[in-house]
This record gives sequence, C-alpha cells and structure tokens, in this order.
Amino acid sequence: MDRRSLLRLLPSGLVLSAASVCVPSVAWAGEKKDKRPIALLLPLSGPRAALGRSMYQAALLAETAEFVLRFDTGGTPDGAARAAGEALRRHPALILGPLTAAEVPAVGSAVANRVPVIAFSNDSVLRQPGVWIFGITAAQVTSAILRYARTRGVRSVVMIDDGSPWCAAASLAAGRMEQEIGLTLRVLQVKPGAPLPAAGDAPDAVLLPGSGEGVLAAARALRGSGVQLLGTLQGLDNRPEALEALDGAWLACPDPGGFASFAQAFEARNGGDPGTITALAYDAAGVANKLREANALNMDGLVDAKGFHGVTGPVRFRTDGSVARDFAIVVASREGYASVAVSSGS
Repeated sequence: MDRRSLLRLLPSGLVLSAASVCVPSVAWAGEKKDKRPIALLLPLSGPRAALGRSMYQAALLAETAEFVLRFDTGGTPDGAARAAGEALRRHPALILGPLTAAEVPAVGSAVANRVPVIAFSNDSVLRQPGVWIFGITAAQVTSAILRYARTRGVRSVVMIDDGSPWCAAASLAAGRMEQEIGLTLRVLQVKPGAPLPAAGDAPDAVLLPGSGEGVLAAARALRGSGVQLLGTLQGLDNRPEALEALDGAWLACPDPGGFASFAQAFEARNGGDPGTITALAYDAAGVANKLREANALNMDGLVDAKGFHGVTGPVRFRTDGSVARDFAIVVASREGYASVAVSSGS
C-alpha cells in the first residue's frame, strides 16, 4: 500500500502517540507536575531555516507549546554554542538538537553534561554520555536489513558503494557484521553515472544503501536475475517508475504506516510534506512529553530499558550516548511498500 492510500484510510485528525512508553517512575496522586521546559536548538535562520521551522512545528504536535522553547543556531557551531548558552539560562529539562554533526561538539562542550542532549545528527562518532545521537544512521539500517536477509537464507552479498558518506558508513557497518552473522560480503565502488562493474560469481543479494537514479538503474539491471535486492530508507521512492524498478526489493526503514499518520497530522496543521528529519523532532518532543506525564523527566527516565515508540520506530537510549532502534522491513511492489517483519536493536 502506498503512502497516499494510507493517508486516505486513516481517520481525519488521527495522530499516533509520539512516544508510547512505560517509564520507570509513576507519579503519586497529587504530585506536582514537572513544568520545566525543553529547549529546541534548530537552524531558524540560514540555509536550513525551512527545515528548522518544520522541526519546530513537528515538536509542537507532540509537546505542549508552553513547555517548548526554541533557540536559533543558524546552522553553525558558533551559533549552536550561543544557542546552548541561552537555553541553559532558562533551565531546561532536556535539550533537543542541534541538527548537524558540525554543531554537536559545540553544544556538548557548552552544556558540559548539565542537561541531557538529544541531537538530531546521524553521525554516531559524536555520541558521548549525556549527548545522544538521535538521527537514523547508515549503520543502523544496514545492520537491520542484513540481519533480516540472513534469516531469509542470504549468505553472500555484493554492496554497491557510490562514494557518498552514507554509503561509506554503510560499508563499514556491513564489514563489521560479516563474521558476526555469517555473511560473505564484497564491496563494489561505483561512481555516480558509471556502469555497474561485473560482480563476479552471482551473489544471493545486492545491497544498495544509497538513493537516486543510480539505485533505480541497478535495480532495473538486476530484474530477472534471481538476485535479491536490498536497500535502506534512503532508497524509498513513491514515484510509480521507482516502485516498478524496486518491485520485490527488501528495505529497512521506519514503519510506513506510522509515518503516514504523522504526515497527515502535520499537513493538516502546517501544510507541506514532512520528511524523516522533521519526524525526529516530533519523536524527541514526544519522549519529553511522556516523561513529563510520569514525572520522570530526567536522565534515569530517558535511559529506561523499556524505551519509547515513535513514528521513526521504537528507540532505547543507552548510557554511552547511542540509540538502539527497531525498523520495519518492507517489501516494495508497484502498489507501494508492505511491512513484513521488524528488525530489533540496531
């Protein structure tokens, strides 16, 4: 079922809970509700201002507006450090942001572990105790799709690396998993626009972690070969010609049904078509909201092992700053994407 069809089926005004969660602390009757704000550090000016505004709007779908403070980073490390300093003067319970990898160290240094930080970057190298990397990483989705493929009997995989940072990270993750799950992996370097090199002996599957026309060209080349096509959320494409090319592919991504309900609610209030990064702000604010409801808006509540469920998937915050994510495994067809399994703990 494609995203458009899902939106038609969902009742008007339906919004999934941004973070269904069992939290470790339950408020006693009459206990005072934690009214400390959360601070959003977003690029509200500069080249990413439109995305920053979209993320702020998404956060307001999940958390009461009176508890949400926004600070403009301008999308730069210096701006992020200033925004973090301004936020600290308002005594927030959580800091959500910044957006980019370049800004994260500046915020981490400014905050100095005084307030938990949930950053939207997907550069897992930047994680540290007290600073969580909340963006969906190439390693997470690569791990998810390869683990699923192995359960379906896939033993040999050729991975196409187009030279992008995303593919480079996916390649490293796949290499680390090779021995762990019993796969034989070969990585082929392919420059954008160049033809695919010969893969040698036919593998059981080809992994295309990237996005764009190169992925679709490779998918068309594999049609009828008997080789299973694997992909990540980067390869999701709802255009009819893309769905035709990807027919039969297995991809790891957030559940399309959950995302569709969020997209419907966002469009109804704000207009526009939100993407995955915007959904991250919705989920992070939803985490804060659920912890606030349980009077557990603190470090212990955040790292509770039961975790949280959002539109980008179930997550668990680890004490080292990493985030464990569950993903849907979907199969592409000419009608859209159908969820067939869940891959846990990537």
